[in-house]
Amino acid sequence: MTNLRVKYLVLWVASVAIAPSAEFYSGQAARLIIGQKTFTAQAPATTVDQLGGVGGLAFANNMLFVADSNRVGSLPLNHRVLIYRNLDQIALPVNAAIPQGSRCPACRGAASTVLGQADFDKNVLPQVPTAAAMRSPTAVASDGVRLAVADTDNNRVLLWNSIPSNNNTPANIVLGQENFTSSAAPRGIPGQRMRGPQGVWIQGTRLFVADSGHSRILIWNNIPTQNFQPADIVLGQPDFNTAIELDLARTTIDPKAENMVNPVSVTSDGQRMYVADLGQNRVLIWNSIPTRNAQPADLVLGQPDFVSANANNSPKVCASNGIGSDGKEGFPRTCLATLDFPRFALSDGRRLFVADGGNDRVLVYNTLPVKNGQAADVVLGQASGDTNRSSDSAFPLFRSSADLLRTPMSLAWDGTNLYVSDTYNRRVVVFSLHDQPLPFTAVRNLASRDVFATGSITFDGTIKEGDEVTITVSGRTYSYKFIRDDTYANILLQFASKINGDVDGTVTASVITDLRALLLTARTGGADGNAIDFTTSKTPDTSTISLTTSGAVLVGGQDAAQVAAGTLITLFGDNLAPATVSVPADAKELPRTLGGVRVYFDGIEAPLLMVSPTQINAQIPWEVADSTSSNAYVRIERGNSVVTTSPVAVPIIPQNPGIFAVEGLDPRPGIITHFSDRATGTVSVDGTANAGDIATVVIEDREYAYTVKSGDTLATIRDGVIALINANADEKVEAFSAGIFTRIRLRAKAPGASGNGLTYTAKTNEGGQVIMTATTPALCCANTAGALITEANPALPGETIVVTATGLGKLKNADTQALVRTGVAFDGDPLNEPNEFVSSLAGGKTANVLYSALKPGAIGIYEVHLELNSDLPTNSKTQVTIAQDIYVSNVVTFALKNPNDPVNP
Repeated sequence: MTNLRVKYLVLWVASVAIAPSAEFYSGQAARLIIGQKTFTAQAPATTVDQLGGVGGLAFANNMLFVADSNRVGSLPLNHRVLIYRNLDQIALPVNAAIPQGSRCPACRGAASTVLGQADFDKNVLPQVPTAAAMRSPTAVASDGVRLAVADTDNNRVLLWNSIPSNNNTPANIVLGQENFTSSAAPRGIPGQRMRGPQGVWIQGTRLFVADSGHSRILIWNNIPTQNFQPADIVLGQPDFNTAIELDLARTTIDPKAENMVNPVSVTSDGQRMYVADLGQNRVLIWNSIPTRNAQPADLVLGQPDFVSANANNSPKVCASNGIGSDGKEGFPRTCLATLDFPRFALSDGRRLFVADGGNDRVLVYNTLPVKNGQAADVVLGQASGDTNRSSDSAFPLFRSSADLLRTPMSLAWDGTNLYVSDTYNRRVVVFSLHDQPLPFTAVRNLASRDVFATGSITFDGTIKEGDEVTITVSGRTYSYKFIRDDTYANILLQFASKINGDVDGTVTASVITDLRALLLTARTGGADGNAIDFTTSKTPDTSTISLTTSGAVLVGGQDAAQVAAGTLITLFGDNLAPATVSVPADAKELPRTLGGVRVYFDGIEAPLLMVSPTQINAQIPWEVADSTSSNAYVRIERGNSVVTTSPVAVPIIPQNPGIFAVEGLDPRPGIITHFSDRATGTVSVDGTANAGDIATVVIEDREYAYTVKSGDTLATIRDGVIALINANADEKVEAFSAGIFTRIRLRAKAPGASGNGLTYTAKTNEGGQVIMTATTPALCCANTAGALITEANPALPGETIVVTATGLGKLKNADTQALVRTGVAFDGDPLNEPNEFVSSLAGGKTANVLYSALKPGAIGIYEVHLELNSDLPTNSKTQVTIAQDIYVSNVVTFALKNPNDPVNP
């Protein structure tokens, strides 16, 4: 449009003054959205601030024009065009602080004017066309003075001589039909009639129309002033009177530089013209605006030449990805040069943007292409040129996300922001130029950061000089031959040295001396590590050494970049802050700005714990819990300038626990403490509350029997037994309720070792339906409460330990959850409980989860109390995990000493 380039130049010069390096980055997420309440909402709405199956876009004179309909089946079809005035107040400057106060401050925009309907909440489809009514308008154009709309299903284009300011303003001129009340589509020779036009553009004095159903482009050299005014030039057909095959299924695909099949958009940068030739999977470029009928294009994208038309023609335009198992050269399904049903091409004279609808992405050429089949520089809407998570059934959770598109239909550009109609997600997404990129998985659980797959190999038997053992990991072999007077300690160290010294290997190794075991850990975090296979062998076969593997492959790798609302997270990158600044550890409320840095999630300023040049620690706002994806980016004040990172999409899931650990290589020693300075034990109350049953706990020789009454529950039975125990002032033990299930916790009244060994049992009457179970035979393991478990102060079998974690998600009790505030220390019931049950494995055996709760006085921190199995062996690197549903935490270790272990007492 006429003022597009002027507007672009003004904004571009301004942006250069702030950040000369601002650009797009492949895989970046959208900064803002228009038309939905969150980045993952897909509400099928017809309101002032919500969109349906949105189609065409245009930008001019600080206004965004939106055709809220489409021809690809995305519902609802809102038969209207919306005008958003004062767009700079909606899109906001990229480096501006986002105003706070709503659920999603990055979800913006209410329309100013609606055309085609009486008001914003109506979606009436008149039976007879009028100058105001529309039927599936799919494209819109403006030069800031006039407005043009492709009223597709009425087979016409409507023109307004000035931008309407009142709802339902009628058009001034109709093209493609003799008058405003006719909508017939011609059969045979089209002449000046149109059939399903889907593209329209105004450039200077010219009007361009993609007459899609007639597979042609119409050009008026001067803006029409009369109804049914004939076009001056036709492209794609020899002339205005050539009969056209209307059935696309029967259309012969015979691509040439001068023809097209179902073109759906036409645009110009004032010098060149661009056409999305949908049916031939290509974009055509004319180096100058055509001046004669059937003038051939000068350049083609998506194909190697003008006579090719295959969708995703990767063998012709992509680099090979190697030789396959069949011996033939292979190619990716897509790359940055392929196209599949392209919907829109837009240029400002410097860059070129292509909405590649069938591949659910937008391709960005940082400079105008100069050769056929040229690859783009950047992809938006997907992580890379060879992926499509939007259409991949393996990624159903993330089809509506901050970084994904589903059939983008149209584009608009204001010089800083690229507006994309994301049709099947019912929204307009705003991608912006930014100063520096963030890694694709920059945001991670602060405690786990990465969840690595692990495995182990245990050695046993008799060591004999000359015997040889080989460990094979991912096809790489590590061998060691036993020497005279060899020891298990030396053998394990030799293997660890060989494996860790292999810089191309897939695992690292650490020694667990107590168990005569080698712990293998994937070098790369995440689920990919679960595919690492490992085996052992020995020579000779008669060797008496024995080797036991934990399995055929490593296990336990998980994605720590999927996070729950309320999680403490870390964000990795470069140049994230001018300096390192931290909040005091005992802070009861976290700042939203720290060291000149702000971090946004859905536009919400996140509470900050620490900022540094390479890492930021923050809390995911609780507000995003209603979404499955949020965007995140960093705003950094540097003296008199402000820079921003590109946004990334953050997958939001209900829970994904991470256990805090000390720094080092994974699996790291956990920040795990002793629970109590007094000996403890546990009784579980299960089964069914049946009146007349007798639930009994016996401490040494003292019985506490509770008779079940009508109306009792397991919880009231538990509480009744607790009351009986605590009523005995001479009892050596006190009782209290555990935080999870119906469990009775027993604790010696006297601190220190004197309470260790106090026996207890539990029982019910014969035939009773209440089940009473003592989890250990005696109270045990008094230590210093809160003391860190170390090799010098190890845990004991049967002891209760305290794991510190984050990411356990929302609380089960809605009233308690309502007390939880983002960035503020929790001040609620200490017996709160996560919505999703927590389980645990410690030392390969089930640990009894006695309590898991958001920690009072802390921000985003959970405590999980685990009662260890009483048969665990001595192991200075006992592994422990916690899990919720399918989500398992990182593996951490702690020291455990079993005084009765016959091997390592």
